[in-house]
Amino acid sequence: MEEGTAYVGMDVHKRTIAVTVRFPGGGRDERTIPHETRAVNRLVRKLKREAPGAILCAYEAGPCGYGLQRDLQEQGLECQVIAPSRIPRKPGDRTKTDRRDARMLAELLEGGLLTEVHPPNPEDEAVRDLCRAREAAKEDQVRARHRLSKFLFRRELRWGRKNWTLAHQQWLRGLRLEHAADQAVFDAYCIALDQATERVRMVDLGLKDWALIEPYATPVSWLRCFHGIDTVSAMTLVTELHDFRRFRRPRELMSYLGLIPSEHSSGGRTQRGGITKTGNGHARRILIECAWHYRHQPRVSRALRERREGQPARVIAIADKAHRRLSGRYRRMTARGKEHNKVVVAIARELVGFLWATLAVEERTAA
Repeated sequence: MEEGTAYVGMDVHKRTIAVTVRFPGGGRDERTIPHETRAVNRLVRKLKREAPGAILCAYEAGPCGYGLQRDLQEQGLECQVIAPSRIPRKPGDRTKTDRRDARMLAELLEGGLLTEVHPPNPEDEAVRDLCRAREAAKEDQVRARHRLSKFLFRRELRWGRKNWTLAHQQWLRGLRLEHAADQAVFDAYCIALDQATERVRMVDLGLKDWALIEPYATPVSWLRCFHGIDTVSAMTLVTELHDFRRFRRPRELMSYLGLIPSEHSSGGRTQRGGITKTGNGHARRILIECAWHYRHQPRVSRALRERREGQPARVIAIADKAHRRLSGRYRRMTARGKEHNKVVVAIARELVGFLWATLAVEERTAA
């Protein structure tokens, strides 16, 4: 613990902030303030008057985002945003209030027991939200497709071939149902599907524009050299992780993405379970989707060859090595009777190591 430091724990909500201050001499101050700029500014002035030394603040990551942290840092206070899943909690504690949460954060902050979230800058956060908007639009599109297809299935109207191709869409546009109520439902579902599809298209165009601008252009072009990774998936990985240099080893990145096995060891007995699924679920989902492509033979398609044009030989060599190794591992594990979904998760975990070697090592060299 640093001598002369005041530790401030804050339980932040939409309308209020519960604040607990632990002063260097052992004193403590607890209060609840409105979540407003003027109230926060008054708190900062009060802290600077009563704690002339260093001031360290902390609050949990959540829906309030990073705005409070940026405001405090602009006024000269150091502020950490804490990972909620990594906060130590007493198993027997069944009482939860805002005041108690703020007090607990201040105590754990003083003891150095909290894990800080690496906050993005405002531009990275904006582009990351664009990627998440695309994910939400895609989910809405899938739901709209399911509603429409299941409605037609109940009316015994079946296409019989691959759905959502151009031919299938032309067939849908030519459908006319017998009952007026059924036609109204069909038209409503088609409108909802068209709107969701247009949203996906517009966000994709925005992502492609951002993928051509630094600091995204270089890492995105390198990630696109890998089998199964194109612009949308590359942009999602870059914006969700946004600084590979903070991971010193590949296993740290695997752990951050929740792709390592869970473990329960006690009394000389070790039991491992499924992956932890902690950390960034958006990046983990993209990686598992990309890992499914490695079930195929390691061939370089025309599209992949075009994506690799003009890229560094070092990056292409790592991507080729990953392609051969992961494809071979998928075949060997499935031949031993391993379940396909588990094999794909294992492939995604190892793919993380190749991506780290591509981006983090090069970024360190450049730095």
